[in-house]
Amino acid sequence: MNSKHKKRINLIFYALLAQAALVHAAVPVQAPGDTTSTAAKQEARATGHVNDAVAVVRKLNGVERMQGALKNARGVFIVPSYGRAAVGVGAAGGTGLLLVRRPDGTWSDPVFYNTGGLSIGLQAGAEGGNLVLILNNEKAVNEFLKKNNFSINAKAGLTVVNWNRMVQGTAGTGDVVVWSDTKGLFGDLVTVEVNNIRFNEKATNAYYHRALSASDVINRKTSNAQAAPLVDAMVAAAGPAQ
Repeated sequence: MNSKHKKRINLIFYALLAQAALVHAAVPVQAPGDTTSTAAKQEARATGHVNDAVAVVRKLNGVERMQGALKNARGVFIVPSYGRAAVGVGAAGGTGLLLVRRPDGTWSDPVFYNTGGLSIGLQAGAEGGNLVLILNNEKAVNEFLKKNNFSINAKAGLTVVNWNRMVQGTAGTGDVVVWSDTKGLFGDLVTVEVNNIRFNEKATNAYYHRALSASDVINRKTSNAQAAPLVDAMVAAAGPAQ
C-alpha cells in the first residue's frame, strides 16, 4: 500500500469519526436527575393548589351564612380552579383537596383528587372559578374514602344542594352543599352533581414524600408543615364543631 492510498484511508476514517461525533451531539442526553425533577414538579404543583385553597377558604369566611354552614361540616372538598363551563356539558375539571374534620374536632391535612365535570344544564358563558363541596355527614365523606372513581350525585345516595338556591337556616338539609364564586353558574338548579372524582395518588405522594392512601392522611399517619395555613384557615372559618 503506497503512502497516497494510506493517506486517503486515514482521511475517510477521520471523516467517519467526525460524523459520528455530530450524530452523538444531536441526540438529547437524559439527565440522571429527570425522575427527581418530575417528583419535584408534582410537589410544587400540589403546594400551589394548597396555597390557592387557603385563599378560597378565606373567601368562604367572608360569605354571608357560610360560617354557619361550615360549623357542622364533617369535611370540605375544595377545587381552587376548574375549567370553563359549557351549556349542558360541564366544567373541564380541576384538582381538588379534601379536608376532613376528625372526631376530636381537628381538621386533617389535605388529600388530593382530580375531578371531571359539573353537570346538568350550566349557563352559557360561565367561566371557571372556585368550587367548594361542604360535606355534611359521614356518608358524604365516605364517598371519598371507599372509591377511586366516583360521582357526587343522587345515584350515590346523596342529596347535593346548590348553595345559591338555599334559604337561611337550610344549610344542613343536604348531604352535600355545593358553593361556587361564579355568579349564575348553576342557574336556577336546586340540585347539581360533580362527576368522575379520582384520588390523585401522585400528587398526594409527592406532597407527603411517601406512598399513602386518603385514610392515611386523614388519620394522622403523615403531615406536611406547609399545610398549616390551610388547616388554620379552616379552623378560623368553621370554628369548633357543635
